[in-house]
Amino acid sequence: MALFSLVAVLIGCASGKKPAQLSEAEQPPAHGSNWGYYTGEPVTRWNPDGRTMTLLTELRYTDPHGEVWVAPIGSQVDGASIPRYLWSIMGGPFEGKYRNGSVLHDVAYGERKRPWQDSDRMFYYAMRCSGVSAIEAKTMYYALYKFGHHWKFPIKRAKPVKFEGALVARGEEVPRATPVNPAQINQARDWIQRAEPSLEQIEQRAEAEGR
Repeated sequence: MALFSLVAVLIGCASGKKPAQLSEAEQPPAHGSNWGYYTGEPVTRWNPDGRTMTLLTELRYTDPHGEVWVAPIGSQVDGASIPRYLWSIMGGPFEGKYRNGSVLHDVAYGERKRPWQDSDRMFYYAMRCSGVSAIEAKTMYYALYKFGHHWKFPIKRAKPVKFEGALVARGEEVPRATPVNPAQINQARDWIQRAEPSLEQIEQRAEAEGR
């Protein structure tokens, strides 16, 4: 099995450098520090299915609020928490600067220990921590908030079933993504570049479009 490392920032996102001046819309929470930091350097192994990977080491991310997000050893990830259409925008969920955030987002969605809104915000902060630009990260955030695998349209199951490789318990709500509308994503990207909105404004736009 091929082994490869997912690059992680061990000390802090700024790597000891003074962070660039951020616009008001880009600022992390006032009580946070920069965009948080990663701890650990995850190593993964491809699984026999050729689609999923297993983490052989742990990845931790402390977000600007001080919340710790953990992708433990043995976690299986495949990028499924991010709508596939977005892969063409970001170049694949485990490529370049998106890798650590994608791993953490996959695990957070799989565990469902926190609200999906918190998980999406974590992904935004993790992307910024990894050096993704404000425009790219906010476009991804809008797309996830609008089209992600959330619990907005639950389906009730009478018995355990398989859902994206996981066994869903009896009566549990199965999340379903809204079909991606590329035109809306492109329009949102242009708006984000022009208006420099806050995350709250992005959420309000995504919710208003669904009415």
